[in-house]
Amino acid sequence: MTEWNRKAHDMDDPPQPSHEPWIGATDAWLLAEGRHLRPWQKLGAHPVRLGGRDGVAFAVWAPSARQVVLTGDFNRWSGQPMCLRPGCGVWELFVPDAVAGQWYKFEVHRADGSVVMKSDPYARQTELPPGNAARICEPLRPPPAAPDPCQRSSGPMAIYEVHAGSWRRPGGPDTLPGWDDLARDLVPYVAGMGFTHLELLPVSEHPFYGSWGYQPTGLYAPTARYGSPQDFRRFVDAVHAAGLKLILDWVPAHFPSDEHALARFDGTALYEHADPREGVHRDWNTLIYNFGRHEVKNFLVGNALFWIEQYGVDGLRVDAVASMLYRDYSRPPGEWIPNRHGGRENHEAIAFLQEVHEVLRREAPHAITIAEESTAFPRVTGPVGEGGLGFDHKWNMGWMHDTLAYLALDPVHRSWHHDRMTFSMMYAYSESYVLPLSHDEVVHGKGSLLAKMHGDRWQKLANLRALYGWMYAHPGRKLLFMGAELAQTTEWNHDRELPWELLEDPDHAGVQRLVGDLNRIYRETPALHAREADPHAFRWLVVDDASQSVLAFIRHGHSPEDTLLAIANFTPVVRSPYRVGVPHQGPWREVLNTDSSYYGGSNCGNHGTVHTRETAMHHQPWSLDLTLPPLSVLWLRPAQA
Repeated sequence: MTEWNRKAHDMDDPPQPSHEPWIGATDAWLLAEGRHLRPWQKLGAHPVRLGGRDGVAFAVWAPSARQVVLTGDFNRWSGQPMCLRPGCGVWELFVPDAVAGQWYKFEVHRADGSVVMKSDPYARQTELPPGNAARICEPLRPPPAAPDPCQRSSGPMAIYEVHAGSWRRPGGPDTLPGWDDLARDLVPYVAGMGFTHLELLPVSEHPFYGSWGYQPTGLYAPTARYGSPQDFRRFVDAVHAAGLKLILDWVPAHFPSDEHALARFDGTALYEHADPREGVHRDWNTLIYNFGRHEVKNFLVGNALFWIEQYGVDGLRVDAVASMLYRDYSRPPGEWIPNRHGGRENHEAIAFLQEVHEVLRREAPHAITIAEESTAFPRVTGPVGEGGLGFDHKWNMGWMHDTLAYLALDPVHRSWHHDRMTFSMMYAYSESYVLPLSHDEVVHGKGSLLAKMHGDRWQKLANLRALYGWMYAHPGRKLLFMGAELAQTTEWNHDRELPWELLEDPDHAGVQRLVGDLNRIYRETPALHAREADPHAFRWLVVDDASQSVLAFIRHGHSPEDTLLAIANFTPVVRSPYRVGVPHQGPWREVLNTDSSYYGGSNCGNHGTVHTRETAMHHQPWSLDLTLPPLSVLWLRPAQA
């Protein structure tokens, strides 16, 4: 026996509702089966009218709890026992006169006699950390009509990746921005720079700011650090009004073990695995979801749909997919449990990812998904019906590692590592790739992108400009982490805003102008994106000139005139004349030169236009004699195009 509100309650005989239940028979069955398409509509806290009275219906899944007690502002935090719905393990309670804006928690009485205060897993708003109470929220207004699903994966994709708390801090160095600040400052900046997509590091509530959101505890709640759910919704609307699309980083791979959150929620390993050999990530000291449990899958699949339907976001980038796919991920032999066939693949996680995509394709066909997957797992972007995982795109980690490693080399040695710049085309069409220069490359002592480049200051900046020119010409969608466009000199610090003062230096301002022009030309040039999945739209022209570290290729659009020549000189030596074959006769216009003085370069180049010679070269009927600037990338197009 225990006592709340000076009334005795038998822990083994939970009370029964005095009105029609909030969780109906169909809902109870769907929740138990893990097939409730929108579980957030029943679980959590919902202002409703039941039994002729206005109030709030509360519901929480805790099947092994001895009792769950609801405490909050509405009962002066003295507690009211909830009612168990047998069969689905959900505890519910309708509280008359409770209203939106009030705070609450669940007091979970476990079978072993221990009691713990838990935050609502379906909370749509929580206290500012380190507080963790949940807040009753009114339903959000419906988002505008969804975009045409035919546009899901078509067209250019240039992503600007952002950590909301450290892009800019208008209130001072120790004050985080709010969503309204970001709508006012960040959104027009991203649109003005010519990006097509804005990607946010995870915005779900997380107790440790230094995790950047990758250790979330409140998957259904935008973090209170930047404002309310309504504030976040206004931000999403501002993104769309600017012609951008919004991608959120989403973390179904793991969760932290904070006592107030999901860990051992009802006294058992409810959301996680009981065995640490499959339930604990050593790398992050976090817990792994039990993807084989129906209710856990329902919680996560519903969450993916929630952000798209309730806030109108356009897509999800799924973090740490490789850690989900393999049971032996970052584990030594003997410290992991094989699957039922004795293998290392996590069949339950694979089935979960496939189910996410089946639901999204049916319910939100306009939404895109992107996998951060660092292995050669097959068909990550293949259709679920053909055995694939169903993602639209996958980060090309191999391209990123090879390219950065090459540009870190002294140019004298680059000829011996020429294959690092060509190997990516061996597999470029095996998946639908995004080329990422992400936050992961500028943290944990890795330094900034500029610092990774070889040479003195001039050479570092030239190498960085060439990297961006090469990346935007190479097949694959594009992703830059904030600060890359400033040629940031130090690695990213989540406790400070970006070093905007760098733009007072003409060299850094030049790199920013280059990124803006790359985005503009990329968007306006179908050859760079219209046939992204077609291997016939790419042709190497110069692939074997390792001694001079020169590479050249052609990208084709749908019409013969829609052609772009990209040629790179990865040494600090001017090469002139350098002859390269082209498919079209007549003048070719230099549309981009990363060595332009406008971008901070030496202004070596071809003076705008070059005319073809009637000399066949590189299996092409005509050729151009070009001047290749040092450490540069040139783009040329037929002048009549």
